[in-house]
Order: sequence, then structure tokens, then C-alpha cells
Amino acid sequence: MRMRATHQVVNQPPALLGHDVLATDRALLAALHRHGGTPHAQHLHTLGSLAGSAEARQWGVQANAHPPVLRTHDRYGHRIDEVEFHPAWHELMHVAVRHGLHAAPWAAPHGSGAHVARAVGFLVWSQVEAGHGCPISMTYAAVPALRQDAALAAVWEPRLASTDYEFGLRAPQGKAGCIAGMAMTEKQGGSDVRANTTRAEPAGIDDGVFALTGHKWFCSAPMSDLFLVLAQAAQGLACFVVPRVLPDGTRNPFALQRLKDKLGNRSNASAEVEFDGTLGWQLGEAGRGVATILSMVSATRLDCVLGSSALLRAAVAEATWHAAHRRAFGALLVEQPAMTQVLADLALESEAATTLAIRIAATMDSADPIDAALRRAVLPGAKLWVTKRAEAAVGEAMECLGGNGYVEESGLPRLYREAPVNAIWEGAGNVQALDLLRVLRHEPGGLDAWAEEVALAAGEAPVLDKALAEVSTALRGVTGADAAVGAAAARRLAARMTTLLQAALLVRFAPAVVSDAFVATRVAEPDLGLFGLGAIEPAAARAIVARATPAV
Repeated sequence: MRMRATHQVVNQPPALLGHDVLATDRALLAALHRHGGTPHAQHLHTLGSLAGSAEARQWGVQANAHPPVLRTHDRYGHRIDEVEFHPAWHELMHVAVRHGLHAAPWAAPHGSGAHVARAVGFLVWSQVEAGHGCPISMTYAAVPALRQDAALAAVWEPRLASTDYEFGLRAPQGKAGCIAGMAMTEKQGGSDVRANTTRAEPAGIDDGVFALTGHKWFCSAPMSDLFLVLAQAAQGLACFVVPRVLPDGTRNPFALQRLKDKLGNRSNASAEVEFDGTLGWQLGEAGRGVATILSMVSATRLDCVLGSSALLRAAVAEATWHAAHRRAFGALLVEQPAMTQVLADLALESEAATTLAIRIAATMDSADPIDAALRRAVLPGAKLWVTKRAEAAVGEAMECLGGNGYVEESGLPRLYREAPVNAIWEGAGNVQALDLLRVLRHEPGGLDAWAEEVALAAGEAPVLDKALAEVSTALRGVTGADAAVGAAAARRLAARMTTLLQAALLVRFAPAVVSDAFVATRVAEPDLGLFGLGAIEPAAARAIVARATPAV
């Protein structure tokens, strides 16, 4: 029986496909060139074109529709503790590794812009699918930690920096490339890793080799080749390099108990793991495990900022694209004044996050100690603020599509589920705020570096100058207050310092229409907590939306 046509499909935007994600993001492209990434532009545009393709988008859909599966035993009853992934996951990983989004920048000459290029690529490719960014991020972050032991770095760094992705549990020396994970937290402590109870005792093999016994509540990317693990040794908490497969080809005891059933990040495996005589090589000084791991934490926090910036940009691109093609009440959505305000506000949030994220990434390419101090001072607040703002902004962008945005096929629900992980992972908001307070009190060079950076925008916006003076006074009060008073105010201070730094960067680098609107809505009237309140001059709002809309 032939079905009659009952209606025509009209007033639907075309799919946002077939474009270069980097080329259509003006803020990101400008940051790439501003911070020394120009030599890497060609291969990043290649990555951007792949990120905007229908094929890559389908990989992201498939990797989340078919989450990883735990296989504890083979058919004969042998314990194997392996995780199976959909082929789409491996395609995503292949691209990320081939384009050097993992540890490859550490093998590049210092000052070559490799870390900026990697950050731009991470932001571009994470818009396709965020979950596989977890092992990519940890592989990047493992190298600075490993460099605290020259012998261990010599063994692992070349394999981690390789641009060959080779999945599977095999002896590391026989693999073309390796991936890193980590296992830090335990159920009784969470972020308080000093409460860990996993034990480390000399294995009786070689100096520095220990046998680990205990349980980890979160083991990220359990099919990785090596892990950084915290455990209690005789002198206190220490850090260990734990391979999944030992040099002789035998498997290190690594019993996967279950995979976490997570809100988002579903393509990526997070496991509970039992150690029972699991061999680990001590990294760094005995009893200084937290200090050893801080360099890794710093890099993964940067990727939390980059990852949330990617979610923000992907959501804003979809919202502005939809509004530019969808009509309602006699006009395009983008021409409706209320919608224009919302879109412009979202675009400001996205551009500010991107600009800040790449500025922080640029410090990784610098040998200047002031840049290192700036990174240490800025990262906790940036991680707190950008990840929190992404949660709200992605939800608002979903609303711009109306009911269509709430439907899985739009892609916005996956972005929305993904957004909280960056706020929680590597220390939730209070941990970041307290870390910032510690930096302000004990590392005065960090505060000086922040003050120097924002001072570069002095005199350009009186409202910003006034706000910076007020925050400087507040900083003196918080750092001089007792512990309880300082802790209570730390979260608000982190948010304000980050917002003002974003404003200063936009004043220096963004078009005036962007920076003026950001200062007016985030500095002059802070903490309003809702997008689209109508505070942006209408002509400016239209210009900001046009700047943020993908031009395909």
C-alpha cells in the first residue's frame, strides 16, 4: 500500500556538517595565531575539517550509544580483566593520537608552540566526543610527573609521545605507542587522598619496586598501559608507576570489579580496581605522593578548562546555527530580540572561556617563571568557574532549540550530561577554591603574576579598573583573614578573579563589541546568574551572535 504524503518538512535548519570547526571559531583561531601556534595551523585545519564531518559526528554518537563492556573472565574461566570498546571509540582515539593531542607536545622543541597547538586541537576534537578525551588528557599529564624520575621517564615518555595508537594489553616494549591512566581516589576519601589506605610494601625485587594491596574507587581508562597510583608506604603517601603488563609480558594483578554507571562520559570506562601484590615503581620522594602528582593534576585541570570550553563552543555553535535558520512568529529566531540577547550572552561566555583556556595553555610553552606562576595561580579559579558556567550555558543553549534540543538526536543532551564531569573531576569547586587560597597565601609570585596579567588591560575600561582595585582590596583581606573566614570567601573570590582575568584578556584581544559587552554584563553587574537578561545593546548583540555563528 502506498502511503500518501501528509505534510511537507519545512522550517528545519540544515545539519551543521561539512565545515572546518577551527576556521568557523574566530576566537579560537585568533588565539592559536596570537600564542605562537601558526606553524601548526595547517594540520589543525585538517583536524577541524574532520571534526566537522558527518563521519566524525557519527563516531561520537556510536561511541556513546555502545558504551564499554567489562570482561572479567574469558570463556574458559581465566581472569582477564579487559574492557571492550566499540570501533568508533578506537577511531576517535586514532585521530586524537595521530594529531598529537596526547603527550606529543613534550617531544617537541621548547617554545615551538606545540602545547598551544595541542590545546587548540583538544578543544576542536573534543567537540566531536568528550569521553575519549580522558585517556588522551591523562597521557598528556603523565609526562611532567614521570620526569621527576629520569629512568622511568626514559622508559615511558617516548611511548606516550608516539603518534601511533595501539590498543590492547601487551608488553610495553613491544608496542608502537602507549596510553596512561590514573588511580588516585578511594571510597573513604575521595578528593582527600591522604585518607587512602592502599598499602605499598617493598616487593623484594629491586630498589624502588613495591607491591601494592588495596582498592581504588575510580580508576580512569583501565585499559591504559600504565597508571599513576597513590598508596601508603612506610614514610607516608607515595606515588607509583603501575603498568598493566610487566616487562616480561605477564599481566600485573589488576582486578576490575565493575565499570561505573555514570551520568555522562559514557563512552569512557571508569572502573573500580583491586590491587593484590600489584607491582609499582616509586615515582618521586617517599612520603611526598601529593607533591609528586601535582604536576599531573595541573595538566589535567587545564584539560578540564579546555574540555568545558569545547562543550560551550559546540553548544553555542548549534544554538546560533539553529536560530539562524529557524523561523518563529514571522521572523528568524536570531532576529527575535529576546533570543538575540540569549545567544549573545552565550557567545560571550564561550569566547571568554576559549580565550582564557588558550592563554593558560600558552604558559606550557614558556620557560618564563612568571608564566609558570600565573598558571599555578589561575588554574584553580579557571577550573572552578569555566566548568560551572559550562553546565549552565549548555542547558541554556539546549533551550534555544526548544523541544528539538531536548531530543537525543540534536546532540545537546549528550553535551549537557557531559558538562558536570569537568567540574567534579580533579577536585570539585570547593577543592579548587581552597587550592587558590593556598596559592594566594603561600605563593606570592602567583598573585603578582595575576596582577601583572590583568594590569595589561589597565586604562581601557574604567569599570574594569574599578573592579580590579576592589578585588585587590578583597585579596588582602582574605589572605590575611583566619582560615575559616578565608575558606568561606574563597569560592566567590575565585569566580571574581577569573571573570576579571577573562575581561582583561577580551579587552586586549577581542573586538570592542565583545569586550564592551562582557565588561558590562560580567564586571559592572556580576553574579546575575541568568543568561539573556537584556543588558547587551541590541546592535552589539546582533554583531556578537554573527561572530559566534558558524559560517558554512
